[in-house]
Amino acid sequence: KTFVLDKDITTNVSPRIVRGTTSGHNYGPGQGAFLNIELISEKSAEYWCRGIAELKRDFPDRVLIASIMCGFCQEDWTALARRATEAGADALELNLSCPHGMGEKGMGLACGEDPGLVRDICKWVRAASRLPFFAKLTPNVTSIVAIARAAQEGGADGVTATNTVSGLMGIKNDGAAWPRVGKDKKTTYGGVSGNAIRPIALKAVSAIAKALPGFPILATGGVDSADAAMQFFRAGASVVQICSAVQNQDFTLIEDYCTGLKTLFYLQSLNLPAGWEGQSPPTPKHQLGKPVEAVRGLPSFGQYLKERQVRIARQKLEKGPIDSVLNGDWKKVRYEQVRPVPKMSDVIGVSVANIGPWNDLSLTEQVVALIDEDMCINCGKCYMACNDSGYQAITFHPETHLPHVTDDCTGCTLCASVCPIIDCITMVPRNSLYYPNRGVPIPGEIPAVEKVNGKVLLKV
Repeated sequence: KTFVLDKDITTNVSPRIVRGTTSGHNYGPGQGAFLNIELISEKSAEYWCRGIAELKRDFPDRVLIASIMCGFCQEDWTALARRATEAGADALELNLSCPHGMGEKGMGLACGEDPGLVRDICKWVRAASRLPFFAKLTPNVTSIVAIARAAQEGGADGVTATNTVSGLMGIKNDGAAWPRVGKDKKTTYGGVSGNAIRPIALKAVSAIAKALPGFPILATGGVDSADAAMQFFRAGASVVQICSAVQNQDFTLIEDYCTGLKTLFYLQSLNLPAGWEGQSPPTPKHQLGKPVEAVRGLPSFGQYLKERQVRIARQKLEKGPIDSVLNGDWKKVRYEQVRPVPKMSDVIGVSVANIGPWNDLSLTEQVVALIDEDMCINCGKCYMACNDSGYQAITFHPETHLPHVTDDCTGCTLCASVCPIIDCITMVPRNSLYYPNRGVPIPGEIPAVEKVNGKVLLKV
């Protein structure tokens, strides 16, 4: 861990370590990303302009956006924008962000990482075409907001955020990278796409939406479900683009996403209880997917499992068969519609106001981990993670293998992130004072306290 001088000491917020989007060697539908070193189309401009005309003839009610790219040359951008416009495109997307190959030719990333170049290119296209156009931005810059602002100043009607992230996907055991080309097994840095870059794309979209309110954003980068699309809408996007997910499946998933989005909108109109997450109801107490009764202090293996079964049978006898049926969880619940189904305009950007600098986060409202012993499978993962890379705040019973969270918990959320059972570990408000363990006390540091919702908490 990095340490600082006493004058720069910090107090962490919680939660702060959460599950990642991808991990492991996943293949097929389970893979989380692609890397490509493909350049732009091998087909001619004439081919694509004919294709635009044919598509608009056959599907006149569909929106068709032409993606174009040039170097930093006004004549080239003017000519290509006019050709795409005359072919019948509904809008243009300026590819200013290809991270490999094209930058070496003075195109793509070579233009898109400089606000001045982006501003000028947008001015040229604005003068050349009456169509709305969007500058496709690269995430491989220090400030994507500066690039988006330059596009807006140049006359762009919006931006696409983001193109792929430059990366090197992997190196094989023979020392050669993948993909590798030719007998010399050479490679280059390519563009990473898919779920792996969703956090980067969400940051870009939300940052642009916050800095440039009302400026349209076409989001792309890890839209692999209706739920992911909804995340981008809430982050400020007006439209989402999908590519890697189609590569991983086919065009039929578009219908799935549309159905899923309609469902998510409808669910927001119902009187759902707390704990619903999208289309997923609250997680019931279970072991191996089967409901379990609450029996504190007994795990679900070996002799302890037998004792659990005995206690549960005794509880059922005490309740009686009629009570078990009438008050059981088997009954389906009907949720009533209590508010109108939200419109898209009600959703776009709703999360942006709560995204900001670290110093705006609360240091007084801390959380701690709570482990549900009835759902715990006694794997010890939370204990190992906390002991070896956390704050040594979880003990592990040598016989029952039940983990226990101690008062040393700092609320980092690492245990909940590595737990294989959904909602077995939840983060709940801390009810006691939180004094950061400095290791060696800092002379003169006296934490103050304040009351929050009737509870006395640390005030820094």
